[in-house]
Amino acid sequence: MLRGIMTSIVGLSLVAAVVPATMAIAKAPDTWDSLYKVKSKRLDAVYLLPGADFRTYTKVMLDPTEVAFQKNWLRDYNNSTIGVSRRISDSDAEKMLGEVRAGFEEAFRQAQTASGYQVVTTPGPDVLRIRTAVINISVNAPDVMAPGRSRTYSREAGEATLVLEVRDSQSGAILGRAVDAREIGDTMAYMRNSVTNRSDYMMAFKRWAEISAKGLDELKALSPINTNAQPAK
Repeated sequence: MLRGIMTSIVGLSLVAAVVPATMAIAKAPDTWDSLYKVKSKRLDAVYLLPGADFRTYTKVMLDPTEVAFQKNWLRDYNNSTIGVSRRISDSDAEKMLGEVRAGFEEAFRQAQTASGYQVVTTPGPDVLRIRTAVINISVNAPDVMAPGRSRTYSREAGEATLVLEVRDSQSGAILGRAVDAREIGDTMAYMRNSVTNRSDYMMAFKRWAEISAKGLDELKALSPINTNAQPAK
């Protein structure tokens, strides 16, 4: 399931690219701006620019990752929690988002470096600009440090959606976008806390990062991209 309706990018915000909703991936649009949907075995939805050539890119420029909770998650969690001490404060929420951002950026940078791509901070003819967002985040057991807190058991740590966009760093031309929604830590029911949650989310971030790095290698091999100007079926 693709947890979002894909719309045009507003300003520089990738978060604006996905409106929280529930939508079957089969109903994802065939085109997104000038991009065409192509088949993907690893991500929910991938869109590429016909004729795009990724062979020239040997370096990547990584924008700061945007992060956002699932709409109303914080409010609903606090409303369902017994006791003020167990509620998540605004500062708690900001700290959680900061940890998500830092963890994802670390995993993404390591994966690109391991794949042989130099991470740079300035545009260039051989530099691919990568913009990422981790949105629709929910956490089943945030593990707020409160007196007498109870134990929580859950199969999943939560949910999150990756939004990724690649552009030529000099012209700003968009070359591709991808969206992937996942349940985090879908293994077995056990006690959830900040340690297990962080571990499961980092595993998901590393997986997304590895898929993205490997995907860039595959796009090079397939360049120039031929979508036959037809949407994927």
